[in-house]
Formats: sequence, structure tokens, C-alpha cells
Amino acid sequence: MSLTLYRLEGCPWCELVVDKLDELDVEFESVWVEALHSKRNEVKRVSGQRGVPVLVDDEYGVTMAESAKINEYLSASYA
Repeated sequence: MSLTLYRLEGCPWCELVVDKLDELDVEFESVWVEALHSKRNEVKRVSGQRGVPVLVDDEYGVTMAESAKINEYLSASYA
């Protein structure tokens, strides 16, 4: 799988990205993260910060955070 989305249950910004991925019919893997920022070590390792959503696109070597930026990237790369 080339796209991985780090997300949190009930996170509205994460759902915006999921909605865009579904709209574009793009397959992705979800990695569910802990609610406590201090326990999001995997997110920190891949992105340098602990916030979600974080999208990792292995095919293009892209890692990014912030739902609006992620959705712009998805529209430009997968539409």
C-alpha cells in the first residue's frame, strides 16, 4: 500500500481526509493512533510531530500533515 493515513477515532480533520480519499476512490491504509499526544510516538517518528491527520505517500516520497494541505495534495496527485 503506498498511502498510509495516521488518524484518530472521532477526529473531524481526519474524516475530511478520509472523505477526500473515498471521493477519489483511492485505497489507503489507516493507522489508528492514541488519543494522548504523548503516546503518538509512531506519528512523531514518521512526521516529526504528534498531530493528526498525517498522510504518508510512499510512491511519491511525501509525508504531510494538516487536512487542508493533504486534500489539496490528493486532488492534485490523484484526481
